[in-house]
Parts: sequence; C-alpha cells; structure tokens
Amino acid sequence: MALTIGERVQHCLLVLVPRLFLALFRLVSPGSKRPKHLPPIRNPLLTLSAVQLAEKIRRREVTSVEVVQAYIDRIQEVNPLLNALIKDRFSSALQEAAHADKIIEEENGGEEVLRNRFPLLGVPLSVKESFALQGMPNSGGLKSRARVLASVDAPPVALLKRAGAIPLGVTNTSELCMWIESSNHLYGITSNPYDLERMCGGSSGGEGSIIGGGASVIGIGSDIGGSIRMPCFFNGIFGHKPSQDVVSNDGQFPACSGLQNDYLGSGPMCRYAEDLLPLLKIMAGPTADKLFLSKEVDLKKLRFFTVVDDGGSPLTSPVDKQLIEAQKRVAAHIEADLGVTVKEVSFPQLKYSFQIWDTFLALPDKDGKPPQAFVEQMADGGSVWPVWELIKRIFGRSEHTVAAIGLALMESSHSSKPSQFILKQKEELQREMEDLLGTDGVLFYPSHPLLAPKHHHPLFTPYNIGYTGILNILGLPVTQCPLGLSKERLPLGVQVVAGKLQDRLPLAVALYLEKTFGGWVDPGVV
Repeated sequence: MALTIGERVQHCLLVLVPRLFLALFRLVSPGSKRPKHLPPIRNPLLTLSAVQLAEKIRRREVTSVEVVQAYIDRIQEVNPLLNALIKDRFSSALQEAAHADKIIEEENGGEEVLRNRFPLLGVPLSVKESFALQGMPNSGGLKSRARVLASVDAPPVALLKRAGAIPLGVTNTSELCMWIESSNHLYGITSNPYDLERMCGGSSGGEGSIIGGGASVIGIGSDIGGSIRMPCFFNGIFGHKPSQDVVSNDGQFPACSGLQNDYLGSGPMCRYAEDLLPLLKIMAGPTADKLFLSKEVDLKKLRFFTVVDDGGSPLTSPVDKQLIEAQKRVAAHIEADLGVTVKEVSFPQLKYSFQIWDTFLALPDKDGKPPQAFVEQMADGGSVWPVWELIKRIFGRSEHTVAAIGLALMESSHSSKPSQFILKQKEELQREMEDLLGTDGVLFYPSHPLLAPKHHHPLFTPYNIGYTGILNILGLPVTQCPLGLSKERLPLGVQVVAGKLQDRLPLAVALYLEKTFGGWVDPGVV
C-alpha cells in the first residue's frame, strides 16, 4: 500500500530529526577506551547445549561441579565487560552442584530414572532479575527497591530448579522492564557481547548478554513487547515467547495489571535450539500438555509465509538491507531444500503496530479496572513528577533513566478513550493472521528493523518496538532465531511465528535454521 504525501513528509521528519539528534549525541558522547570484544571461549564444556550437559552429567562423564565452575570462571572473565549478571550466588551454586553429583552417585535406577525425574540435573541457569529467585534481588531496576530480596521462587523458576537446574545469579533489566535497552541507575548499563559499544536489548537484556557471551547456557526471560526476542536477536541466541496462558507470569516485578497478563509471555532463552522445547515443557508444567510438544513436526507439510516489513510505517526505521537479504536466504533455502513454497504476504494493519501495542497495553481489565500507571510504578509507594524528574536528570540528580521519564511523560498524554480506528485495525489483523496461519502455517517476520544499535540510540527510535510488540497483542507464539553475522559482525536474525498453541512449529523451524545457518557464534572469535 503506497504512502500518502502526508505520510511521506511525516516519515522524512521522523527519520531526519532522530538522525540530527543522533549526530549531536555522538558529538557530546565520550569515547570508550575499553576493549570492544570479549575473549574467546576456551573451555569446551561451554560449547555444549544444556541437553548435552545434562546427559554427560547423568552418565558421569563430567561432574556438575566442573560444569558450574566452568561457567563461574567464564562469568568472572567477561562480566566485568558486559555488566550482565548483577548478583551472583556462586557459593550456593557450587554446593547445589555437589549435591547433584551425590544424587547421581547414589541413584540405583539408572540414567533413565534420572532423566525423567531431573531432566536438567546439575545444569547451570541464569535468571532475569525481575523474576523472584529466593534470596536474590528483585528490584526491576528501581533504586528504591535496592534492598528487596525475593522470599520465594517465581513458578517457572521453581519448576526449572525442581528439574535440577542450578541458578548462578540474576541478570540486569531496563527500569521496570519497559524499555528496549537494559540500563538503570541501580545496576548500570549492560553491553552487547559482539560489540561492547552497542546495546544488548531489553528488558531481558542481561539474560541475552550473559548467554550470548558464553557465560550461561540457558536462561529465563519475560516478554510484553519483545523483551525476550529483541535481546535474543541483538545477542545472537534463541528465544521463545510462548502462546498466551502457557507459562505462569506470577512472581515477577513489576506485576501485571489491566489486560497486561494476556500479552506478557515468560519463556526460555538459550544458545542452542535443542534446548528450547525441553525448557518450555518444564516451565509450562501441566499446561504444556495443550501444546502437544511431543508431536513430531514434518516441515515439508507446513505452509510457509514471509512478511518483509511493516508496510512502511512512518514511525519505524526502514528494515536494514542485510536483514531483508537474510530473510530472503531463509525463504530460498527452504524452498530449495524442502520443496515447498514460501509465499510473500503483507498486512496493511502492520503499519499501525506500535499504536495497536500502545493502545492495548493501556486497556482496563474485564472488571473495568485500568492498569497501574507507569509513574505510580516508578514512585513505588512514593511520588514522582515526570517533568521534575526530567529537570533533575539534566543535572544528573534523578534516580530514574531518561527512558523511564520519557515513558511516564508519554503516558500522561494518552487519550482516556482508545481510538476506534486502532481497535478495528487490531481486530482485522487478528482475524487475517489467524486465518492465514491456521494450525500448519509458519510466518517469517523481521525481529527489528535495525542491527544492534549503539548505547542509548533507541531513545531516538522508540517506535521500532512495533515489530515485536504487535505479536504480543495478537497472542501468537514466536521463536527468535539467529542467522549468522552481518558485515559489521553483528547478529542477524528472524522471528518465526505460528498460530495459537502451535508452539512446536516455530521450535521445529528453529532446529532446522540452526543446522542450516549455524546458530549462535562465539563473539570472542569474531
């Protein structure tokens, strides 16, 4: 659909003005003297999937203590550069690893019994700080919650621990988990392992960074607008946002209100595609049964579709040509290898992705109760005036980030009544997307229009979140898959989307794409 003259003018302004601010930002930003990349991985244990590690531990080919210590060593090597893990529990983790080794030594029922009871026995795990992990910080990046420690485990964390996984610590987020860069004034800013001058994404950015940097093998994130998928994309790893109401969202800070629980998805993040399905199965608990994850997927019997962009929204950046080409390579290979057709389709409603996402997050619940205001979450029981916080920020005196202050100011400008036009666009898109995908359709869609941006640059391109946020509102399962590296040696990737409760389809495609395009790449050898 062609843009109108007004939309073209608006598009030009929205592209040129941020570029002007970016240029000014670069002029006043101090240069960095620290190294730009991570050291390479040297311990071969760090290059095995969680499934492989669990098997080796059960077979006594390696001890859990050796594996956990290997990851502790890697964290101590790279975390001073990444600032991804913000609180460790190394001593407890080593004790739990020794206990896991003792369980294996004393088990008389054999390897199969251990696999069924503890599928992740002895495998290290990292956890997003917004999830409650007993004894660990649970601040959501708010300075006012610096001393808050979780007294219990969030349900999906508890399920992973019950499966034998051993948490190493908690990782950084954006302030209140509502920004696309993991930066706050409690823990600082987290960097991208492929280029330390670039962002790792958010809000599960600490998870993306520590896993992408080879310092964790599996992790847990949450996603209400792309907070699993963007960090996975920027850090070159796999991640999955499940179908609605599959994995519990309880035990997180901030908690959901309004209709937000319908759009929030908690799911796995990992370096190796084969870990996605078992992690999701564990995290979902009994609810996993409705996903039929054990049912085999024949890729040759699926219908494939590709959407190259959002149709030219004047709010979003143009999709990077390297991302377009990578998505085309995926389509071409699937057609040649599987003998199927990948049909290019478009949805005119995608032009309004950000507006749809923004509108639906602000809707009241079924009882008419609106979601808690973002400024109230910032205040955490006190009081916050966004304009005053902005003035304080200019002089370096505010406890809140520019992004959080900006979100609070934007929230104050929201209309009390949602746009009927935007509501209609969403309903039409929901119907057309579900009709297209059915129970056997898979769709490829850009993860983000840009490669991993430099630190703070998303402040000038906030609407790009529409590429991921729209899929939260539609409630569809999405798997983020890496597709190698760009000419700048930054991760490429694509979102793989399926119909509701068809999570096994994009998970199967992720395994296929990993074999074809190589999956995660050690940033230390870049």
